[in-house]
Amino acid sequence: MATEEKKEPILPIVVSALYVYPIKSCSGISLEVAEIGQRGIRGDRAFMVVDQTGQFITQRQQPRMALIQPAVREDGAITATAPNMPEISIVADNTEKRYDVKVWRDTCIGVDQGDAIAAWFSTFLGVVCRVVHMPEDYMRQVDPRYATKEQDQVAFSDSYPFLLVNEASLADLNARMQEPVPVNRFRPNIVVQGTLPYDEDMWRKISIGQVTFHIVKASTRCPVTTTDQTTAVAGKEPLKTLATYRRAQKGVIFGQNLIHEHKGIICLGDTVEVVEKATTPNFTPRVIKGERTR
Repeated sequence: MATEEKKEPILPIVVSALYVYPIKSCSGISLEVAEIGQRGIRGDRAFMVVDQTGQFITQRQQPRMALIQPAVREDGAITATAPNMPEISIVADNTEKRYDVKVWRDTCIGVDQGDAIAAWFSTFLGVVCRVVHMPEDYMRQVDPRYATKEQDQVAFSDSYPFLLVNEASLADLNARMQEPVPVNRFRPNIVVQGTLPYDEDMWRKISIGQVTFHIVKASTRCPVTTTDQTTAVAGKEPLKTLATYRRAQKGVIFGQNLIHEHKGIICLGDTVEVVEKATTPNFTPRVIKGERTR
């Protein structure tokens, strides 16, 4: 009698980590419960560091931003600490001067947060800069090529309200490298576990807790991923390895960008329901002669 072939058990897909980044390009905060508002996780990238022309500053130019550690107080204020710096409190002030600030090709409105906060960041980073807050009465729309509705908006994130990373995909990447990298290199909002590597390439709609998300675009990764988030030292990985098997026309791909349908609450440990899948992945590898691609 033939022995029935054993199959691996199918595990539920769950949220294994949640992160919010109150100050764009500074350290993230781990959450157990995330309140999803109009722009994404409440308070995500609500503040941003800009130069004297209003151009956004990130770890691409200032890797030391990784060492700035925000925290959220019970009253909603943000505190920030950094090596050899006193703690500073940042209470969103929307009565100060408003001016245009730039995030890539988008011109947004930023509210200056005052000289004391600007001096703190300028001292630590070694460049003259200001800190701005996105006022609640301003709407920065998501790129209409990927938006699911006219009301889709985002704060000072590069482009989208959410970035999702799959733990299995990270494990696959780390297995290809000499030194593994932690998930914080990719600065995700939502991390999931319980599925196969790169299954997220096939997802088009998922449900987590009270919220439904559309997977709208694979994430093209920038040099920030090469900066150690605990030391601010930059190297070549993981982009060097990703380029060998996750290279697309416009760069290397890791993670997926999401847009939410509505407000709600999502929690650590929530089940991820894949509501809709595609017949083809939203990542097409750029095949280069002599290279092996997945």
